[in-house]
Amino acid sequence: MLKTLLLLLFAYLLGSVPVGVLVAEWFNGNDPRHSGSGNIGATNVARTAGKKAGIITLCGDCLKGLLAVLAARACGAGDGLLAFTGFVAFLGHLYPIFIGFKGGKGVATALGILLAIAPLPTLAGIVLFAAVAGISHFVSLGSITAAAAMPLFLCQAGYNWKIVYTALLMAVFIIYRHRDNIMRLCQKTENRFF
Repeated sequence: MLKTLLLLLFAYLLGSVPVGVLVAEWFNGNDPRHSGSGNIGATNVARTAGKKAGIITLCGDCLKGLLAVLAARACGAGDGLLAFTGFVAFLGHLYPIFIGFKGGKGVATALGILLAIAPLPTLAGIVLFAAVAGISHFVSLGSITAAAAMPLFLCQAGYNWKIVYTALLMAVFIIYRHRDNIMRLCQKTENRFF
């Protein structure tokens, strides 16, 4: 029981590390929360601190989810605890204790979690994201579409319902966190990334 609690605490604290804030401040001394969209994710960091900073943020946020799941796997966790540990890291990214519980949208962290748990369906999600974002030039639309599709990809691949349910929960959070983007997409005022 204690080992599980420590694992979950580790996952939350790891997820709470504000990679985007740290990277942007390192690159140009600016806090991304006060620039662009105000988000700490890779897209806003890329817009406000440069592409290299955005790529590092993407990798760092992805790594948080990946490492949380790998830590759970190293502790001998089954599918349920594996998925829950990843979800706790995801919540850490959304509601990080280190910056007043105001975090990112969770896409990259969810990507890391799902890559560690279900690599092939996640690769399908990446292809879908790339296709939608590439055609539309809207990262937000690619993210929303891929997040919504992931539970279906996992179901089709025969993954445990606990993993599918976790992907569904993350998709709900991701779509909710993109509510302003959805509004701007409907109003045709959303910023194109390219």
